[in-house]
Amino acid sequence: MAVHRQHGRLLALVFTMAGLVLLLVVPTAMAYPGGTPDFQTDVAPYCAACHSSTAEEDLAGLGERAKSELATNKHFAQIRAGAGKYGELSVEDRARLIGLLSAVDRNSTITLEYPPQVAPGETFQVTVKVTGGAGPSVGVGLVDRSHRFFARPASALGWEVVGAPTIIGAKGPQSEWISRRPEREGRNITFVNVDGVSSSAEEDRWSRAKIIFTLKAPDSIGDLPLVGVYFYGTETSTRLSTRMHPDYGAQPLGGTLGKSGRVKFSERAVISIREPEVQQPVAEIAP
Repeated sequence: MAVHRQHGRLLALVFTMAGLVLLLVVPTAMAYPGGTPDFQTDVAPYCAACHSSTAEEDLAGLGERAKSELATNKHFAQIRAGAGKYGELSVEDRARLIGLLSAVDRNSTITLEYPPQVAPGETFQVTVKVTGGAGPSVGVGLVDRSHRFFARPASALGWEVVGAPTIIGAKGPQSEWISRRPEREGRNITFVNVDGVSSSAEEDRWSRAKIIFTLKAPDSIGDLPLVGVYFYGTETSTRLSTRMHPDYGAQPLGGTLGKSGRVKFSERAVISIREPEVQQPVAEIAP
């Protein structure tokens, strides 16, 4: 029996190591260089642990960990050091690449358009506008706070998504990504992919897109926050750090385990849920 148990442990170890090897060699199992074509569901920023942040306050309360997650320390430091594939570039090209990718970050923005006040249970629209990002896809969602590790999908606060979000890319409306989620499962999710994104840091050309979410307010009175979250890549926006893969197309020089992706938040919105004021009738004055 002891021999069989040891043999079983050995086989389990072999299968575990084989699984790890597969994870390391299958590009579609990592990061977001081509978006999330296989996952049509709610997400939160913690799922992008391989991404970098551009603002230390997005990791408030985490001490030194917050600094290590910043793009300067997590991504650009690897480029400066010539780590991995970055060693293919000269020192001068590495410095130029950091400048170009910094331009991507400056020009990658996310903003919300929303009503300041709604009635309990009211249905209304929120428009999320994004610019920049490196293609071919970016991710956009609604969360409850601007924090990499603490944010939850906006639905956790009681904001209910009604129907499928409307996705408008550079060439107009698109539905291929959202239609992969079976209609019977409901397409009212707080996260979407926007395909066809094409930005160029060399040409100072930045992609634009917008997503329209139809939300239903909770039934209770109060003030609730709402924050947009933007998942985007950087390296495929410049020729210096783009490598073409025969099956997966444009890929970042840093690879699918690199830190070239970003998580960025919109300004925090606060929407008041209040009963509408009843207008008192004006008494007519007799002539």
